[in-house]
Amino acid sequence: MASFFESLRLGLKPRGQRDEVVARKPTSHGVRGGESPPVEIAPNDPLIPYFLSAPGAVEIDKIHLDSPALTQLRAAGVRLVVPLVSQGELVGLLNLGPRLSEQDYSTYDRGLLNDLATQAAPALRVAQLVREQQMEIRARERLEQELRVARLIQQTLLPKELPDIAGWEFAAYYQAARAVGGDFYDFLAFPDGRLGIVIGDVTDKGVPAALVMATTRSILRAAAQENTSPGAVLERANNLLCPDIPAKMFVTCFYGLLDPTSGRLVFANAGHDLPYRRHDDGAEELQARGMPLGLMPGMAYEENALILAAGDSILFHSDGLVEAHSPTGEMFGFPRLAAFVASHEGGKMLIDALLDQLGEFTGPGWEQEDDVTFVTLRRASLNSAADAAPGASRSASLAAPIALAEPAPDTPEAPNAPTAPETAAPVADEDWSTLATFSLPSEPGNERDAMDQVAEVLRPLGLTPKQLEHLKTAVAEATMNAMEHGNGYTAELPVYIEVLRSDRAVMVRIRDQGGNRPIPTPQTPDLEAKLAERQTPRGWGLFLIQNLVDEMRVTSDETHHTIELIMRLEGGPRDGEAS
Repeated sequence: MASFFESLRLGLKPRGQRDEVVARKPTSHGVRGGESPPVEIAPNDPLIPYFLSAPGAVEIDKIHLDSPALTQLRAAGVRLVVPLVSQGELVGLLNLGPRLSEQDYSTYDRGLLNDLATQAAPALRVAQLVREQQMEIRARERLEQELRVARLIQQTLLPKELPDIAGWEFAAYYQAARAVGGDFYDFLAFPDGRLGIVIGDVTDKGVPAALVMATTRSILRAAAQENTSPGAVLERANNLLCPDIPAKMFVTCFYGLLDPTSGRLVFANAGHDLPYRRHDDGAEELQARGMPLGLMPGMAYEENALILAAGDSILFHSDGLVEAHSPTGEMFGFPRLAAFVASHEGGKMLIDALLDQLGEFTGPGWEQEDDVTFVTLRRASLNSAADAAPGASRSASLAAPIALAEPAPDTPEAPNAPTAPETAAPVADEDWSTLATFSLPSEPGNERDAMDQVAEVLRPLGLTPKQLEHLKTAVAEATMNAMEHGNGYTAELPVYIEVLRSDRAVMVRIRDQGGNRPIPTPQTPDLEAKLAERQTPRGWGLFLIQNLVDEMRVTSDETHHTIELIMRLEGGPRDGEAS
Protein backbone atom coordinates (compact mmCIF):
# COMPACT_ATOMS: atom_id res chain seq x y z
CA MET A 1 0.00 0.00 0.00
CA ALA A 2 2.84 2.36 0.72
CA SER A 3 3.85 2.36 -2.92
CA PHE A 4 0.66 4.29 -3.71
CA PHE A 5 1.38 7.23 -1.40
CA GLU A 6 2.31 10.47 -3.00
CA SER A 7 2.96 13.62 -0.95
CA LEU A 8 0.86 16.66 -1.77
CA ARG A 9 2.76 19.68 -3.07
CA LEU A 10 1.19 23.01 -2.06
CA GLY A 11 1.83 26.50 -3.40
CA LEU A 12 3.66 27.72 -0.31
CA LYS A 13 2.34 31.24 0.31
CA PRO A 14 1.44 33.09 3.52
CA ARG A 15 -1.42 31.49 5.31
CA GLY A 16 -4.79 32.37 3.83
CA GLN A 17 -3.23 33.57 0.57
CA ARG A 18 -2.78 30.35 -1.43
CA ASP A 19 -3.88 30.54 -5.02
CA GLU A 20 -4.33 26.82 -5.50
CA VAL A 21 -3.76 23.37 -4.04
CA VAL A 22 -1.51 21.13 -6.09
CA ALA A 23 -1.91 17.39 -5.54
CA ARG A 24 0.43 14.75 -6.95
CA LYS A 25 -1.13 11.85 -8.76
CA PRO A 26 -0.32 8.34 -7.55
CA THR A 27 2.19 6.29 -9.50
CA SER A 28 0.64 3.44 -11.41
CA HIS A 29 0.69 0.04 -9.69
CA GLY A 30 4.04 0.29 -8.02
CA VAL A 31 6.05 1.38 -11.03
CA ARG A 32 8.82 3.61 -9.68
CA GLY A 33 10.74 6.44 -11.20
CA GLY A 34 9.29 9.56 -12.76
CA GLU A 35 6.54 11.74 -11.31
CA SER A 36 3.08 12.35 -12.72
CA PRO A 37 1.90 15.91 -13.38
CA PRO A 38 0.15 17.59 -10.44
CA VAL A 39 -3.60 17.96 -10.04
CA GLU A 40 -4.47 21.61 -9.43
CA ILE A 41 -7.31 22.42 -7.03
CA ALA A 42 -8.49 26.03 -7.31
CA PRO A 43 -9.32 27.89 -4.05
CA ASN A 44 -13.00 28.17 -5.02
CA ASP A 45 -13.37 24.48 -5.93
CA PRO A 46 -16.21 22.86 -3.88
CA LEU A 47 -13.92 19.90 -3.25
CA ILE A 48 -11.94 21.88 -0.65
CA PRO A 49 -14.84 22.51 1.81
CA TYR A 50 -15.94 18.90 1.22
CA PHE A 51 -12.51 17.61 2.30
CA LEU A 52 -12.46 19.99 5.29
CA SER A 53 -15.74 18.54 6.56
CA ALA A 54 -14.81 14.91 5.92
CA PRO A 55 -14.22 12.81 9.10
CA GLY A 56 -11.43 10.79 7.48
CA ALA A 57 -10.57 8.93 4.29
CA VAL A 58 -12.88 9.68 1.34
CA GLU A 59 -13.68 7.40 -1.60
CA ILE A 60 -13.52 9.43 -4.79
CA ASP A 61 -16.23 7.38 -6.53
CA LYS A 62 -18.74 8.30 -3.81
CA ILE A 63 -18.30 12.06 -4.23
CA HIS A 64 -20.92 13.78 -6.37
CA LEU A 65 -19.82 17.37 -6.99
CA ASP A 66 -19.38 19.63 -10.00
CA SER A 67 -15.65 19.94 -9.42
CA PRO A 68 -12.88 20.23 -12.06
CA ALA A 69 -10.38 18.88 -9.54
CA LEU A 70 -12.54 15.86 -8.84
CA THR A 71 -12.59 15.08 -12.57
CA GLN A 72 -8.79 15.27 -12.67
CA LEU A 73 -8.39 13.03 -9.62
CA ARG A 74 -10.63 10.39 -11.17
CA ALA A 75 -8.75 10.59 -14.46
CA ALA A 76 -5.49 10.11 -12.55
CA GLY A 77 -6.75 6.85 -11.06
CA VAL A 78 -7.13 8.11 -7.49
CA ARG A 79 -9.48 5.85 -5.49
CA LEU A 80 -9.01 7.08 -1.92
CA VAL A 81 -8.11 10.52 -0.57
CA VAL A 82 -7.11 11.25 3.02
CA PRO A 83 -7.37 15.01 3.79
CA LEU A 84 -4.54 16.48 5.88
CA VAL A 85 -6.13 19.17 8.05
CA SER A 86 -4.20 21.32 10.53
CA GLN A 87 -5.92 23.97 12.66
CA GLY A 88 -8.97 23.98 10.42
CA GLU A 89 -6.96 24.42 7.22
CA LEU A 90 -6.50 21.90 4.41
CA VAL A 91 -2.71 21.62 4.12
CA GLY A 92 -2.41 18.49 1.97
CA LEU A 93 -3.88 15.26 0.66
CA LEU A 94 -2.81 11.62 0.68
CA ASN A 95 -3.89 10.19 -2.69
CA LEU A 96 -4.12 6.44 -3.15
CA GLY A 97 -4.81 4.43 -6.26
CA PRO A 98 -6.28 0.89 -6.35
CA ARG A 99 -4.68 -1.78 -4.18
CA LEU A 100 -2.34 -4.23 -5.92
CA SER A 101 -4.51 -7.06 -4.66
CA GLU A 102 -7.48 -5.41 -6.38
CA GLN A 103 -9.39 -5.64 -3.07
CA ASP A 104 -11.16 -2.70 -1.47
CA TYR A 105 -9.51 -0.79 1.35
CA SER A 106 -10.48 -2.35 4.64
CA THR A 107 -11.67 -0.67 7.83
CA TYR A 108 -8.23 -1.38 9.27
CA ASP A 109 -6.60 0.33 6.26
CA ARG A 110 -8.79 3.40 6.72
CA GLY A 111 -8.05 3.60 10.44
CA LEU A 112 -4.32 3.36 9.75
CA LEU A 113 -4.58 6.11 7.15
CA ASN A 114 -6.58 8.38 9.47
CA ASP A 115 -3.99 7.91 12.24
CA LEU A 116 -1.24 8.69 9.75
CA ALA A 117 -3.07 11.85 8.61
CA THR A 118 -3.44 13.04 12.20
CA GLN A 119 0.33 12.89 12.66
CA ALA A 120 1.33 14.00 9.16
CA ALA A 121 -0.83 17.13 8.94
CA PRO A 122 0.94 19.12 11.73
CA ALA A 123 4.35 18.01 10.46
CA LEU A 124 3.46 19.07 6.92
CA ARG A 125 2.20 22.44 8.14
CA VAL A 126 5.45 23.03 10.05
CA ALA A 127 7.41 22.19 6.91
CA GLN A 128 5.30 24.63 4.94
CA LEU A 129 5.84 27.39 7.49
CA VAL A 130 9.59 26.77 7.43
CA ARG A 131 9.60 27.02 3.66
CA GLU A 132 7.48 30.18 3.73
CA GLN A 133 9.92 31.72 6.17
CA GLN A 134 12.86 30.77 3.96
CA MET A 135 11.16 32.32 0.96
CA GLU A 136 10.45 35.51 2.91
CA ILE A 137 14.07 35.66 4.03
CA ARG A 138 15.27 35.27 0.43
CA ALA A 139 12.83 37.96 -0.75
CA ARG A 140 13.99 40.29 2.02
CA GLU A 141 17.61 39.65 1.12
CA ARG A 142 16.89 40.46 -2.53
CA LEU A 143 15.16 43.69 -1.51
CA GLU A 144 18.04 44.64 0.79
CA GLN A 145 20.48 43.96 -2.01
CA GLU A 146 18.48 46.16 -4.39
CA LEU A 147 18.39 48.93 -1.79
CA ARG A 148 22.14 48.60 -1.27
CA VAL A 149 22.67 49.02 -4.99
CA ALA A 150 20.31 52.02 -5.10
CA ARG A 151 22.05 53.58 -2.11
CA LEU A 152 25.44 53.01 -3.74
CA ILE A 153 24.26 54.66 -6.95
CA GLN A 154 22.86 57.61 -5.03
CA GLN A 155 26.04 58.04 -2.98
CA THR A 156 28.04 57.91 -6.19
CA LEU A 157 26.00 60.81 -7.58
CA LEU A 158 26.53 63.03 -4.53
CA PRO A 159 29.76 65.07 -4.52
CA LYS A 160 32.69 63.04 -3.20
CA GLU A 161 34.62 66.14 -2.12
CA LEU A 162 33.73 69.72 -1.32
CA PRO A 163 34.92 72.68 -3.38
CA ASP A 164 38.38 73.87 -2.38
CA ILE A 165 38.52 77.60 -3.12
CA ALA A 166 40.90 79.98 -1.38
CA GLY A 167 39.05 82.33 0.94
CA TRP A 168 35.91 80.16 1.09
CA GLU A 169 34.74 77.40 3.42
CA PHE A 170 32.21 74.74 2.36
CA ALA A 171 30.49 72.02 4.37
CA ALA A 172 27.68 69.56 3.65
CA TYR A 173 25.61 66.93 5.43
CA TYR A 174 23.14 64.38 4.05
CA GLN A 175 21.04 61.78 5.87
CA ALA A 176 18.21 59.94 4.09
CA ALA A 177 15.08 59.03 6.06
CA ARG A 178 15.12 55.59 4.42
CA ALA A 179 17.78 53.48 2.77
CA VAL A 180 17.63 55.90 -0.14
CA GLY A 181 16.08 59.34 -0.32
CA GLY A 182 15.00 62.18 -2.56
CA ASP A 183 17.26 65.03 -1.37
CA PHE A 184 20.35 65.93 -3.39
CA TYR A 185 23.00 68.59 -3.68
CA ASP A 186 25.68 69.26 -6.24
CA PHE A 187 28.57 71.56 -7.11
CA LEU A 188 29.35 72.53 -10.71
CA ALA A 189 32.84 73.88 -11.42
CA PHE A 190 33.09 76.15 -14.47
CA PRO A 191 36.26 77.01 -16.44
CA ASP A 192 35.96 80.74 -15.67
CA GLY A 193 36.24 80.01 -11.92
CA ARG A 194 32.57 80.34 -11.01
CA LEU A 195 30.84 77.66 -8.99
CA GLY A 196 27.28 76.37 -9.41
CA ILE A 197 25.55 75.29 -6.19
CA VAL A 198 22.46 73.09 -6.32
CA ILE A 199 20.21 71.73 -3.58
CA GLY A 200 16.95 69.94 -4.27
CA ASP A 201 14.23 67.76 -2.81
CA VAL A 202 12.04 65.25 -4.64
CA THR A 203 8.58 64.64 -3.22
CA ASP A 204 8.17 61.18 -1.73
CA LYS A 205 10.96 58.99 -0.38
CA GLY A 206 12.60 55.69 -1.16
CA VAL A 207 13.64 54.23 -4.52
CA PRO A 208 11.16 56.21 -6.72
CA ALA A 209 12.39 59.50 -5.28
CA ALA A 210 16.01 58.39 -5.70
CA LEU A 211 15.44 57.63 -9.38
CA VAL A 212 13.81 61.04 -9.98
CA MET A 213 16.67 62.64 -8.04
CA ALA A 214 19.25 61.02 -10.33
CA THR A 215 17.33 62.13 -13.42
CA THR A 216 16.95 65.71 -12.17
CA ARG A 217 20.65 65.94 -11.35
CA SER A 218 21.59 64.89 -14.89
CA ILE A 219 19.07 67.30 -16.44
CA LEU A 220 20.35 70.23 -14.34
CA ARG A 221 23.94 69.51 -15.33
CA ALA A 222 22.97 69.37 -19.00
CA ALA A 223 20.94 72.58 -18.71
CA ALA A 224 23.87 74.35 -17.05
CA GLN A 225 26.01 73.65 -20.12
CA GLU A 226 23.57 75.66 -22.24
CA ASN A 227 22.80 78.61 -19.96
CA THR A 228 24.68 81.07 -17.80
CA SER A 229 21.51 82.24 -16.07
CA PRO A 230 20.24 80.27 -13.02
CA GLY A 231 16.67 81.15 -13.98
CA ALA A 232 17.17 79.82 -17.50
CA VAL A 233 18.75 76.63 -16.12
CA LEU A 234 15.69 75.95 -13.96
CA GLU A 235 13.32 76.81 -16.81
CA ARG A 236 15.09 74.35 -19.12
CA ALA A 237 15.16 71.63 -16.45
CA ASN A 238 11.45 72.12 -15.74
CA ASN A 239 10.49 71.76 -19.40
CA LEU A 240 12.55 68.58 -19.73
CA LEU A 241 11.14 67.02 -16.55
CA CYS A 242 7.45 67.77 -17.11
CA PRO A 243 6.68 65.19 -19.82
CA ASP A 244 8.14 62.19 -17.98
CA ILE A 245 8.03 62.80 -14.24
CA PRO A 246 5.76 60.29 -12.41
CA ALA A 247 2.31 61.44 -11.41
CA LYS A 248 2.04 63.39 -8.13
CA MET A 249 5.80 63.94 -7.97
CA PHE A 250 7.74 67.18 -8.39
CA VAL A 251 11.13 68.59 -7.46
CA THR A 252 11.96 71.69 -5.47
CA CYS A 253 15.35 73.10 -6.33
CA PHE A 254 17.56 76.10 -5.56
CA TYR A 255 20.37 76.97 -7.98
CA GLY A 256 22.99 79.62 -7.33
CA LEU A 257 26.01 80.72 -9.35
CA LEU A 258 28.90 82.05 -7.21
CA ASP A 259 31.78 84.21 -8.39
CA PRO A 260 34.39 83.52 -5.68
CA THR A 261 36.47 86.54 -6.65
CA SER A 262 33.78 89.18 -6.17
CA GLY A 263 31.55 87.22 -3.77
CA ARG A 264 28.60 87.77 -6.09
CA LEU A 265 25.88 85.09 -5.98
CA VAL A 266 23.16 85.03 -8.67
CA PHE A 267 20.34 82.64 -7.79
CA ALA A 268 16.92 81.32 -8.75
CA ASN A 269 14.50 79.13 -6.84
CA ALA A 270 12.03 76.45 -7.95
CA GLY A 271 9.84 76.29 -4.86
CA HIS A 272 12.61 75.14 -2.50
CA ASP A 273 12.89 76.17 1.15
CA LEU A 274 14.63 79.56 1.21
CA PRO A 275 18.31 79.58 2.19
CA TYR A 276 19.48 81.88 4.97
CA ARG A 277 22.28 84.40 4.65
CA ARG A 278 24.04 85.38 7.87
CA HIS A 279 25.77 88.76 8.11
CA ASP A 280 26.65 91.30 10.75
CA ASP A 281 23.03 92.40 11.19
CA GLY A 282 21.54 88.91 11.61
CA ALA A 283 20.00 86.48 9.12
CA GLU A 284 17.85 87.04 6.04
CA GLU A 285 16.20 84.78 3.45
CA LEU A 286 17.35 84.56 -0.16
CA GLN A 287 14.05 85.13 -1.92
CA ALA A 288 13.25 84.31 -5.54
CA ARG A 289 9.92 83.11 -6.89
CA GLY A 290 9.27 80.07 -9.07
CA MET A 291 7.17 76.90 -9.28
CA PRO A 292 8.68 73.49 -8.44
CA LEU A 293 10.16 71.53 -11.32
CA GLY A 294 7.93 69.03 -13.06
CA LEU A 295 4.56 70.61 -12.25
CA MET A 296 3.84 72.72 -15.33
CA PRO A 297 5.83 73.43 -18.50
CA GLY A 298 6.58 76.94 -19.63
CA MET A 299 7.32 78.41 -16.19
CA ALA A 300 9.67 81.39 -15.73
CA TYR A 301 11.97 81.73 -12.71
CA GLU A 302 12.87 84.98 -11.01
CA GLU A 303 16.55 85.77 -10.52
CA ASN A 304 18.12 87.81 -7.77
CA ALA A 305 21.71 88.56 -6.79
CA LEU A 306 23.72 89.61 -3.75
CA ILE A 307 27.32 90.23 -2.71
CA LEU A 308 28.71 88.14 0.14
CA ALA A 309 31.01 90.24 2.27
CA ALA A 310 33.90 88.86 4.30
CA GLY A 311 32.51 86.80 7.19
CA ASP A 312 29.09 86.28 5.55
CA SER A 313 27.72 82.76 5.22
CA ILE A 314 24.75 80.95 3.65
CA LEU A 315 22.89 77.86 4.81
CA PHE A 316 21.06 75.84 2.15
CA HIS A 317 18.74 73.21 3.63
CA SER A 318 15.90 70.80 2.89
CA ASP A 319 12.61 70.58 4.78
CA GLY A 320 13.65 67.53 6.82
CA LEU A 321 14.87 69.86 9.57
CA VAL A 322 12.10 72.46 9.76
CA GLU A 323 9.37 69.78 9.56
CA ALA A 324 10.85 67.61 12.32
CA HIS A 325 8.58 67.24 15.36
CA SER A 326 9.26 67.16 19.06
CA PRO A 327 7.76 64.42 21.29
CA THR A 328 4.88 66.86 22.02
CA GLY A 329 4.14 67.37 18.31
CA GLU A 330 5.72 70.84 17.97
CA MET A 331 7.40 71.53 14.63
CA PHE A 332 10.98 72.80 14.51
CA GLY A 333 9.86 75.54 12.09
CA PHE A 334 11.46 78.31 10.06
CA PRO A 335 11.53 81.02 12.77
CA ARG A 336 13.57 78.76 15.05
CA LEU A 337 15.99 77.98 12.21
CA ALA A 338 16.37 81.66 11.27
CA ALA A 339 17.16 82.61 14.86
CA PHE A 340 19.66 79.77 15.12
CA VAL A 341 21.48 80.79 11.92
CA ALA A 342 21.63 84.41 13.08
CA SER A 343 23.42 83.39 16.29
CA HIS A 344 25.95 80.94 14.80
CA GLU A 345 28.76 81.37 12.32
CA GLY A 346 28.60 79.32 9.13
CA GLY A 347 30.63 76.35 8.02
CA LYS A 348 30.92 72.90 9.53
CA MET A 349 30.47 74.29 13.04
CA LEU A 350 27.00 75.49 12.06
CA ILE A 351 26.02 72.05 10.75
CA ASP A 352 27.30 70.32 13.86
CA ALA A 353 25.41 72.79 16.06
CA LEU A 354 22.21 72.28 14.01
CA LEU A 355 22.44 68.50 14.38
CA ASP A 356 22.91 68.87 18.13
CA GLN A 357 19.92 71.22 18.29
CA LEU A 358 17.85 68.79 16.21
CA GLY A 359 18.72 65.94 18.57
CA GLU A 360 17.72 67.98 21.62
CA PHE A 361 14.48 69.09 19.99
CA THR A 362 13.29 65.67 18.80
CA GLY A 363 14.49 63.76 21.85
CA PRO A 364 15.79 60.18 22.08
CA GLY A 365 14.19 57.53 19.91
CA TRP A 366 13.19 59.99 17.19
CA GLU A 367 12.19 58.32 13.96
CA GLN A 368 13.43 60.51 11.12
CA GLU A 369 10.45 61.73 9.11
CA ASP A 370 12.19 63.11 6.02
CA ASP A 371 15.62 63.43 4.46
CA VAL A 372 17.87 66.00 6.15
CA THR A 373 20.35 67.92 3.99
CA PHE A 374 22.58 70.92 4.73
CA VAL A 375 25.04 72.79 2.52
CA THR A 376 26.88 75.82 3.83
CA LEU A 377 29.34 78.25 2.35
CA ARG A 378 31.20 80.99 4.18
CA ARG A 379 33.45 83.76 2.93
CA ALA A 380 36.48 84.03 5.12
CA SER A 381 37.10 87.19 7.10
CA LEU A 382 39.61 89.67 5.71
CA ASN A 383 42.36 88.59 8.08
CA SER A 384 42.01 84.89 7.42
CA ALA A 385 41.72 85.47 3.66
CA ALA A 386 44.93 87.47 3.64
CA ASP A 387 46.77 84.74 5.52
CA ALA A 388 45.66 81.96 3.15
CA ALA A 389 48.30 81.04 0.56
CA PRO A 390 46.97 80.41 -2.93
CA GLY A 391 48.33 76.85 -3.07
CA ALA A 392 47.88 75.92 0.56
CA SER A 393 44.46 74.29 0.29
CA ARG A 394 43.94 70.68 -0.81
CA SER A 395 42.94 70.14 -4.43
CA ALA A 396 39.27 69.64 -5.12
CA SER A 397 38.01 66.59 -7.00
CA LEU A 398 34.78 67.73 -8.58
CA ALA A 399 33.04 66.51 -11.66
CA ALA A 400 34.57 67.52 -14.97
CA PRO A 401 34.28 71.28 -15.58
CA ILE A 402 31.20 72.34 -17.50
CA ALA A 403 31.74 74.77 -20.34
CA LEU A 404 29.65 77.93 -20.28
CA ALA A 405 28.76 79.81 -23.43
CA GLU A 406 29.42 83.32 -22.08
CA PRO A 407 30.38 84.84 -18.69
CA ALA A 408 27.38 86.12 -16.79
CA PRO A 409 26.84 89.87 -17.17
CA ASP A 410 27.63 92.06 -14.20
CA THR A 411 23.98 92.89 -13.72
CA PRO A 412 21.73 90.07 -14.92
CA GLU A 413 18.31 90.84 -16.12
CA ALA A 414 16.00 88.91 -13.85
CA PRO A 415 13.06 87.48 -15.74
CA ASN A 416 9.71 88.54 -14.50
CA ALA A 417 8.02 86.20 -12.06
CA PRO A 418 5.07 84.25 -13.42
CA THR A 419 2.00 86.41 -13.34
CA ALA A 420 -1.65 85.54 -13.77
CA PRO A 421 -3.03 86.40 -17.20
CA GLU A 422 -5.40 89.28 -17.37
CA THR A 423 -9.01 88.27 -16.88
CA ALA A 424 -10.94 88.34 -20.14
CA ALA A 425 -14.52 89.43 -20.40
CA PRO A 426 -16.65 86.67 -18.88
CA VAL A 427 -18.50 84.30 -21.13
CA ALA A 428 -22.09 85.51 -20.78
CA ASP A 429 -24.74 83.15 -19.55
CA GLU A 430 -25.83 81.26 -22.60
CA ASP A 431 -27.29 77.95 -23.67
CA TRP A 432 -25.11 75.01 -22.70
CA SER A 433 -25.55 71.52 -24.11
CA THR A 434 -24.22 68.47 -22.30
CA LEU A 435 -21.65 66.42 -24.20
CA ALA A 436 -20.84 63.78 -21.57
CA THR A 437 -21.37 62.93 -17.92
CA PHE A 438 -19.54 60.39 -15.80
CA SER A 439 -18.47 59.75 -12.21
CA LEU A 440 -15.32 58.38 -10.61
CA PRO A 441 -14.65 56.83 -7.18
CA SER A 442 -12.69 59.10 -4.83
CA GLU A 443 -9.45 57.16 -5.04
CA PRO A 444 -5.91 58.49 -5.62
CA GLY A 445 -4.97 58.38 -9.29
CA ASN A 446 -8.48 58.75 -10.68
CA GLU A 447 -7.77 62.39 -11.49
CA ARG A 448 -5.80 61.12 -14.48
CA ASP A 449 -8.84 59.16 -15.69
CA ALA A 450 -10.92 62.32 -15.38
CA MET A 451 -8.37 64.31 -17.36
CA ASP A 452 -8.16 61.68 -20.12
CA GLN A 453 -11.95 61.27 -20.46
CA VAL A 454 -12.52 65.03 -20.65
CA ALA A 455 -9.76 65.38 -23.25
CA GLU A 456 -11.30 62.62 -25.37
CA VAL A 457 -14.65 64.45 -25.42
CA LEU A 458 -13.20 67.90 -26.14
CA ARG A 459 -10.46 67.01 -28.63
CA PRO A 460 -12.69 67.38 -31.75
CA LEU A 461 -14.07 70.78 -30.71
CA GLY A 462 -11.29 73.06 -31.92
CA LEU A 463 -9.34 73.94 -28.79
CA THR A 464 -5.70 74.68 -29.49
CA PRO A 465 -3.22 72.08 -28.18
CA LYS A 466 -2.10 74.55 -25.52
CA GLN A 467 -5.68 75.25 -24.42
CA LEU A 468 -6.41 71.53 -24.22
CA GLU A 469 -3.30 70.84 -22.14
CA HIS A 470 -4.13 73.71 -19.77
CA LEU A 471 -7.68 72.47 -19.38
CA LYS A 472 -6.51 68.89 -18.77
CA THR A 473 -4.20 70.09 -15.99
CA ALA A 474 -6.98 72.18 -14.44
CA VAL A 475 -9.40 69.22 -14.56
CA ALA A 476 -6.87 66.91 -12.91
CA GLU A 477 -6.13 69.42 -10.13
CA ALA A 478 -9.82 70.19 -9.51
CA THR A 479 -10.76 66.49 -9.49
CA MET A 480 -7.98 65.68 -7.06
CA ASN A 481 -9.16 68.51 -4.78
CA ALA A 482 -12.72 67.20 -4.98
CA MET A 483 -11.65 63.65 -4.10
CA GLU A 484 -9.26 64.67 -1.32
CA HIS A 485 -10.79 67.74 0.34
CA GLY A 486 -14.43 67.28 -0.67
CA ASN A 487 -14.93 63.53 -0.34
CA GLY A 488 -11.99 62.73 1.94
CA TYR A 489 -10.78 60.03 -0.49
CA THR A 490 -13.82 57.91 0.41
CA ALA A 491 -14.24 55.57 -2.57
CA GLU A 492 -17.98 55.25 -1.96
CA LEU A 493 -18.41 59.00 -2.49
CA PRO A 494 -17.97 59.60 -6.23
CA VAL A 495 -16.92 62.79 -7.99
CA TYR A 496 -19.39 63.78 -10.72
CA ILE A 497 -18.05 65.33 -13.93
CA GLU A 498 -20.07 66.94 -16.71
CA VAL A 499 -18.68 68.25 -20.01
CA LEU A 500 -20.72 70.97 -21.76
CA ARG A 501 -20.38 73.34 -24.68
CA SER A 502 -21.99 76.47 -26.03
CA ASP A 503 -21.44 78.36 -29.26
CA ARG A 504 -18.40 80.13 -27.85
CA ALA A 505 -16.96 78.00 -25.08
CA VAL A 506 -16.62 74.62 -23.40
CA MET A 507 -17.21 73.94 -19.72
CA VAL A 508 -16.19 71.14 -17.36
CA ARG A 509 -18.31 70.96 -14.21
CA ILE A 510 -16.82 68.98 -11.28
CA ARG A 511 -18.90 68.27 -8.18
CA ASP A 512 -18.03 66.57 -4.91
CA GLN A 513 -20.14 65.73 -1.86
CA GLY A 514 -18.35 67.83 0.73
CA GLY A 515 -20.97 70.48 1.40
CA ASN A 516 -21.01 72.62 4.55
CA ARG A 517 -17.23 73.06 4.35
CA PRO A 518 -15.65 76.42 3.55
CA ILE A 519 -14.02 76.70 0.12
CA PRO A 520 -10.59 78.36 0.33
CA THR A 521 -10.24 81.62 -1.57
CA PRO A 522 -7.73 81.40 -4.42
CA GLN A 523 -4.68 83.20 -3.14
CA THR A 524 -1.48 84.14 -4.88
CA PRO A 525 1.32 81.93 -3.47
CA ASP A 526 3.49 84.03 -1.17
CA LEU A 527 6.54 82.06 -0.08
CA GLU A 528 7.56 84.77 2.39
CA ALA A 529 4.17 84.59 4.11
CA LYS A 530 4.26 80.78 4.10
CA LEU A 531 7.71 80.66 5.65
CA ALA A 532 6.57 83.11 8.33
CA GLU A 533 3.57 80.77 8.90
CA ARG A 534 1.10 83.53 7.92
CA GLN A 535 -0.19 81.63 4.87
CA THR A 536 -1.01 77.98 4.29
CA PRO A 537 -0.89 76.23 0.90
CA ARG A 538 -4.73 75.91 0.93
CA GLY A 539 -6.05 77.94 -1.97
CA TRP A 540 -2.83 77.63 -3.97
CA GLY A 541 -4.43 74.86 -6.05
CA LEU A 542 -7.38 77.11 -6.92
CA PHE A 543 -4.92 79.85 -7.87
CA LEU A 544 -3.24 77.42 -10.25
CA ILE A 545 -6.56 76.31 -11.76
CA GLN A 546 -7.78 79.89 -12.11
CA ASN A 547 -4.72 80.77 -14.17
CA LEU A 548 -5.10 77.79 -16.49
CA VAL A 549 -8.63 78.52 -17.75
CA ASP A 550 -10.50 81.55 -19.02
CA GLU A 551 -13.09 81.50 -16.26
CA MET A 552 -13.55 79.59 -13.02
CA ARG A 553 -16.76 79.53 -10.97
CA VAL A 554 -16.98 77.93 -7.54
CA THR A 555 -20.26 77.35 -5.70
CA SER A 556 -21.32 75.40 -2.64
CA ASP A 557 -24.53 74.27 -0.97
CA GLU A 558 -25.40 72.04 1.95
CA THR A 559 -24.35 68.85 0.20
CA HIS A 560 -22.04 69.69 -2.69
CA HIS A 561 -19.11 71.77 -3.87
CA THR A 562 -19.12 72.56 -7.58
CA ILE A 563 -16.34 74.06 -9.69
CA GLU A 564 -16.91 75.11 -13.31
CA LEU A 565 -13.93 75.45 -15.65
CA ILE A 566 -14.59 77.43 -18.82
CA MET A 567 -12.38 77.72 -21.90
CA ARG A 568 -13.31 79.86 -24.90
CA LEU A 569 -13.35 78.39 -28.40
CA GLU A 570 -11.92 81.36 -30.27
CA GLY A 571 -8.67 79.47 -30.74
CA GLY A 572 -6.42 82.49 -30.28
CA PRO A 573 -4.19 83.23 -27.29
CA ARG A 574 -5.88 84.02 -24.02
CA ASP A 575 -5.84 87.56 -22.71
CA GLY A 576 -2.56 88.32 -21.07
CA GLU A 577 -0.87 85.28 -22.66
CA ALA A 578 1.76 85.39 -25.37
CA SER A 579 0.99 83.48 -28.52
